[in-house]
Amino acid sequence: MLLLGIDVGTSSVKVSVVDSETQNAIASAQYPDSESPILSPKPGWAEQAPDMWWQQAQQAIHLCNNSGLYNPDDISAIGIAYQMHGLVLVNKDQQVLRDSIIWCDSRAVDIGNKAFRDIGEKRCLSHLLNSPGNFTASKLAWVKLNEPQIYDQIDKIMLPGDFIAMKLTGEITTSVSALSEGIFFDFINNRLSKDILNYFDFSEDMFPPIQPVFSNHGKLLRSVAEKLKLKAGIPITYKAGDQPNNALSLNVLKPGEVAATAGTSGVIYGVSDKLTFDPQSRVNTFAHVNYTERQKRLGVLLCINGTGRLYSWAKSLFGPSLSFAQMNEKAAQASSGSYGLRILPFGNGTERMLNNKPVGAHFHNIDLNLHGQAYIFRAVQEGIACAFRYGLDIMRENGMNPSVIRAGKANLFLSDLFVEIFVNATGVPVELYKNDGSLGAALGAGTGAGIFASATEAFSNMKKIKVVEPSGNRFEPIYQDWKSLLQTQLAK
Repeated sequence: MLLLGIDVGTSSVKVSVVDSETQNAIASAQYPDSESPILSPKPGWAEQAPDMWWQQAQQAIHLCNNSGLYNPDDISAIGIAYQMHGLVLVNKDQQVLRDSIIWCDSRAVDIGNKAFRDIGEKRCLSHLLNSPGNFTASKLAWVKLNEPQIYDQIDKIMLPGDFIAMKLTGEITTSVSALSEGIFFDFINNRLSKDILNYFDFSEDMFPPIQPVFSNHGKLLRSVAEKLKLKAGIPITYKAGDQPNNALSLNVLKPGEVAATAGTSGVIYGVSDKLTFDPQSRVNTFAHVNYTERQKRLGVLLCINGTGRLYSWAKSLFGPSLSFAQMNEKAAQASSGSYGLRILPFGNGTERMLNNKPVGAHFHNIDLNLHGQAYIFRAVQEGIACAFRYGLDIMRENGMNPSVIRAGKANLFLSDLFVEIFVNATGVPVELYKNDGSLGAALGAGTGAGIFASATEAFSNMKKIKVVEPSGNRFEPIYQDWKSLLQTQLAK
């Protein structure tokens, strides 16, 4: 029995077809090969066209089908993972009303901060587990305030994965996990937040029906199936944001287990069984994929916007002809500490862990006689690892103390050097696995379809590639120097 997983990323869409018996991918494809554009009409804004994601998803599915490695008629369920927090708006004809305001857009920070104060910080944190901050609810409020002619046409609001499911099935659903990531969910009353709806004067009718993450979110339309050369009626049985999905794909489901990823953004994601929150909302708590009212499973998420985005930027400026593997090789030639070159990797929107302050990216202590290409690439990796450590220390303040972190061998974790810097900066061992978001989404679909008895069973064949242990505290002076530069910048 085959399963199709779709991962709607910021840079591209990847799909995998997975054999449910072996839990391995038979075929995978990504579209496009180059990074998708992020539209920035004004400083701090970030948008993408939902129809671009849909075209990319179709192309990636065609590429997979054209591999000839499986019979598309054998696909029995579809799962979707997606970039979190993006706002998609459609009218009654399911037509998109404007480009999606995506996760790294900063325009709604002031709106969310005001709501935090007006609703009451204590009430927001205890009921929403977060400040409205720069999340989806605040972005919707921005549209209402600044684009009333668009707001008045809204029939349904959704997240990026909901949109792809809608295009596949003609149906729109959401989940507690999705609502929580948009800061629409009241964990105390277990319903859409009346505080948010009343404060922003949002109609409850704009929200889709709430379904469990692992459930039937609609069936593949015949007209779409014909275009994709798939069977009509295949159910969508799983939808989740990319970070809960990454945790699922690493079998991070129990309290105390922790996952990490370093793609366009960098994330550490730990599972808790408590309705926990950071008083400053620097790290955020959402319902995990296996959250239920009776069995609380929360994902505590640290996000750094500018990890892989910074590495990609460095490539375009300092090594446009190099592959990322070649960049990693060059970085490994430079000495630890990069001869004092320090980089603050915060140039992709405001950072929640820095209290939504627009710090920007900074290069410190450049020596034109010392710092060539290799040192730039190494300093970028060191700066990103330092940002992870800074955020992990905030998580530790809030009771999340991982003894090990699981990560897929992908993106920056493909670099042996980055893994070494990461474990020495954080002081936490890393277990590396072969995984990706589309494979996780496919196995999530198998769980939702009842092919697996549980999410744990779906990942029972997962095997470690290797474990990397810290090697002393030699990186600590580098981190403290980096932290001092960050604190100076934050004080300005």
